[in-house]
Amino acid sequence: MQLVRQNVKYARRRNNRVHAAVAVLAASAIASGCASAGDSANPAHGQQPLNAPPARALDSYAQKLGAIQAARAAAAKRWGLAKTPLAAPPPPRTKPRITTRKGFDVKGQSSLPPVFTTIPTKKKVVFLTIDDGAEKDPALLRMMGELHLPYTAFLSDYLVKEDYGYFKKMQDRGVTLNNHTLHHRYLPGLSYEGQRREICGMQDVITKHYGKRPELFRPPYGNYNRDTLRAAKSCGVKAVPLWASEAFADHMEWREWDRDLHPGDIILTHFRGREDWKGTMPDMVRKVMKTVTDKGYAVARLEDYL
Repeated sequence: MQLVRQNVKYARRRNNRVHAAVAVLAASAIASGCASAGDSANPAHGQQPLNAPPARALDSYAQKLGAIQAARAAAAKRWGLAKTPLAAPPPPRTKPRITTRKGFDVKGQSSLPPVFTTIPTKKKVVFLTIDDGAEKDPALLRMMGELHLPYTAFLSDYLVKEDYGYFKKMQDRGVTLNNHTLHHRYLPGLSYEGQRREICGMQDVITKHYGKRPELFRPPYGNYNRDTLRAAKSCGVKAVPLWASEAFADHMEWREWDRDLHPGDIILTHFRGREDWKGTMPDMVRKVMKTVTDKGYAVARLEDYL
């Protein structure tokens, strides 16, 4: 993909946004107690040393964030992104209260895991989630790591078992691995016990291979009934994130009437390659990031808001 040359005016606007983001994030870090008496930072040429601990911490944190964003900008060019992904704001100190979306509830919903497509927030962030595990492209791991882009995986064992090690590498890079059932069955067509075997069985697989029992579950095709949520709860599931839009290698599909992103939206995509769609996993990332960045959004870590 040919790189897009940025003119001077756009570059200045981008730098201003980066500097503003750095200032906001750094101030947040200081307020949350990131500063300590042992922090130190070397002043730039011609500047006086920063003697006050909060000032030194602010300068050090700003330098660190600036370096991360500079690395992200370089990676964006390497991977053919038209623009550098925006930096996500700090996670909320108090996590939002998650409730089931209207019209997505079942009988007795108040005692069951919430089902939702969007996280309640006013911040211009969205959340990228990837389902199933069919395509195991090493380029995806490199690309997401170099771009510092968070995402959450929902895995099905009948696909993952071909290469558990691929997803261990993903987990080692900070990705949370969650439940998408053992065999990707249409759950409402199964009995309660059948659904429980699919969900609890995948809980056991992830615990065995990755050392942590998932708290998030996504039903195949987004289809569920009351038994699904009852079974999920009995298996230790705390929440059921669905999605507000879906990303492909060549286009986006929308759940909402206005065909647009909104603060807190969850984006769905899949582990797919050229055999299944018109492009590769990196092509999908380029497509979704163009949409997200052009609209002024950053990709944040879903678990930070749950």
